[in-house]
Amino acid sequence: MTLPTPLTPASSPALVATAPGREYWFGLPALRTSARAARDTVRERLRSWGVPGDTCCDAVLLISELTTNALLHTDSDHVLCGLRLTGDERSLRIELHDDCPHPVQPPEHRAGPGEEGGRGLFLVQQLANRWGSARSTRAEGKVVWAELTAFS
Repeated sequence: MTLPTPLTPASSPALVATAPGREYWFGLPALRTSARAARDTVRERLRSWGVPGDTCCDAVLLISELTTNALLHTDSDHVLCGLRLTGDERSLRIELHDDCPHPVQPPEHRAGPGEEGGRGLFLVQQLANRWGSARSTRAEGKVVWAELTAFS
């Protein structure tokens, strides 16, 4: 199993200006096992920050869906995952950067009971307070992001 590679402030200058311990980035290869590594990494980091259990569970599901979607629907060799608590620590932003330039659109229809896939972005849409897709400033393609209430 390939473990995530944390990025140090030296490898990502934008991290230097943030509050210590409240922003975390890690890269993963585009392998099926990376979704599990992303879940484990997010769970561990959010627990170390003291994020409540419900928010932690939702964030783990969100990173799993975003990672799986990128692995299945892009030709990226790797993905970059990020977690950031806002200054007041009320909001948690989850980001997934990949090398595909095409933005992600909201699901057009719900997957039927007999369909094996097609629920990932619907879950993201239902769990996140806000979510979206934009051109990435950290990769060659796009970023898909989701925000949750971290501490009420």
